[in-house]
Amino acid sequence: MYSEVDSAPVVWAMGKPMPQYSRWQVLAVWAAAALPMALMAWVVAPYFAARAGGGLAFAKWLIGCLTLGLVWQGILVAVLVWVERGNLRWTTLKDALWLHAPSDPRSGTKGGGLWWVCLPLVVGLWLAGALPQPSHDESRNFAAFMGTETGQAFLAGNWPWYGVVVVMLVFNTVLGEELLFRGLLLPRMNHAFGRADWLVNGVLFAVYHLHTPWVIPSSLLDAFWFAAPSKYYRSAWMGIVVHSAASVVILVMLWPFVWAKRG
Repeated sequence: MYSEVDSAPVVWAMGKPMPQYSRWQVLAVWAAAALPMALMAWVVAPYFAARAGGGLAFAKWLIGCLTLGLVWQGILVAVLVWVERGNLRWTTLKDALWLHAPSDPRSGTKGGGLWWVCLPLVVGLWLAGALPQPSHDESRNFAAFMGTETGQAFLAGNWPWYGVVVVMLVFNTVLGEELLFRGLLLPRMNHAFGRADWLVNGVLFAVYHLHTPWVIPSSLLDAFWFAAPSKYYRSAWMGIVVHSAASVVILVMLWPFVWAKRG
């Protein structure tokens, strides 16, 4: 199933080369993540919401379905690592998914002050998020929905659904998208794409957003915020930390509404 690297090996712990995917295998993993999310957003959620009636049915089904799609990505990563390595022990996962502390290839420095690199990357991500987006149905935009009175009333005192949102965001930026794109795919793309592996990884991540296509143009910049630093420092934690910053902000902003009592 895998081919070994040739001219530019990507090494994991114990000095062994990281198994590499072919271009078709990379696209297959991408499709296994992207297509279920698109199906959930554009087919499954609308279908069941229409039969549940009006009100908040669509928002509930959309949030729930996208959460399931993200959880599936975490399961997919676990399955592929298990097939490749034969177990899911933490030591194995750290090697297989680039979950070691960042390491500077020039100085040899590991961890420590390197984590501060995440700060300007978070700022860059925030600036990119402020770019104008193509027009779209805001009922499909989670941030826009939560900024409305309806969205805030929905979460008021609603701990079960706040829990669903927490799960969605955790799998969005830690156990799902980032673990799959930066932890699983990126270290295995060098043989197929060479030095452009990080850039291709970023493009694939942008196009993956078929469930929210209006973010695809701005998501092309994510190659610089997530993929490039993860590749340079050989650590998926760089992308995870930067990507998770937005999730933390969202959860903090929603907290007061959850604490609020229903009218």
